Amino acid sequence: MDTVDIMLIVAALVALGVLWTYNRLVRSRMRTREAWSGIEVQLKRRADLVPNLVETVRGYATHERQTFEEVTRARTAVHRAQGPAQATDAHAKLTEGLARLFAVSEAYPALRASENFIQLQKELSDVEEKIAYARQFYNRNILDFNTRVNTFPRNLIARLFDFQPAEFFESDEATRHVTKVDFGQGRG
Repeated sequence: MDTVDIMLIVAALVALGVLWTYNRLVRSRMRTREAWSGIEVQLKRRADLVPNLVETVRGYATHERQTFEEVTRARTAVHRAQGPAQATDAHAKLTEGLARLFAVSEAYPALRASENFIQLQKELSDVEEKIAYARQFYNRNILDFNTRVNTFPRNLIARLFDFQPAEFFESDEATRHVTKVDFGQGRG
């Protein structure tokens, strides 16, 4: 084997390494996109429950117009959010609005006992759990992707093909603290 053959073999191995790394980066980026779509589905599902919840509360508390408008604006923001940063902000505003809506419901015992309201509360609780799981799954994929993009020697290939680190879907101060909602079900 002469020097040219060795150089060709080395070049082929380097090319295979670059190709392998590139494909792993692409797969990792696709997993992050898939994980993000799971979050979007749950956020939209949550936002889609809001009109029914608002209408149920509105039937009992017609004078709470500002609260209803705030929740409706926040719901619209969730549907329009593009990417993790906007979704985090919209999610926080919707959480704040729902907390106020539930606070209004506390003043209406008949509402808290309403079968429709109880069902909506259960559905919302279920969606909140799914959002938490989807966020965890997404952030785990982002961690994996960002690690691949930022570690040597993959970072050289990532830069060459313009792979950029992705944003985590983080909670802000409004969503870090779980809003405790008591609909009177635990009272004796």
